[in-house]
Amino acid sequence: MANLIDFVQSEFVAKNEFPDFQSGDTITVYYEIKEGQKTRTQFFRGVVIQRRGAGTSETFTIRKMSGTIGVERIFPINLPAIQKIEVNKQGKVRRARIFYFRDLTGKKARIKEVRRN
Repeated sequence: MANLIDFVQSEFVAKNEFPDFQSGDTITVYYEIKEGQKTRTQFFRGVVIQRRGAGTSETFTIRKMSGTIGVERIFPINLPAIQKIEVNKQGKVRRARIFYFRDLTGKKARIKEVRRN
């Protein structure tokens, strides 16, 4: 059964090409929204809290602050509505899932930027 699922995902699911990013990075995701007959592009900029899953079922969670309220959004990596992903800053964190970031405010909520090539 697992072989059948892997076969279908590899053959029929289109894979999107995006830059490499990991938790702690600040990224901007441009995605398409349909409102009735119209479509428009909207972006979501924030810090990657986690990446989970593998292959076509992989997802990533982004957190941003909207005023004083934290907003998180989960995106599947193969969502057809995603147009592009930009990596704005690459952060240095010691964990793959930075859920402790939710509780931090002010200067403690900063992530050290690192230059990667």
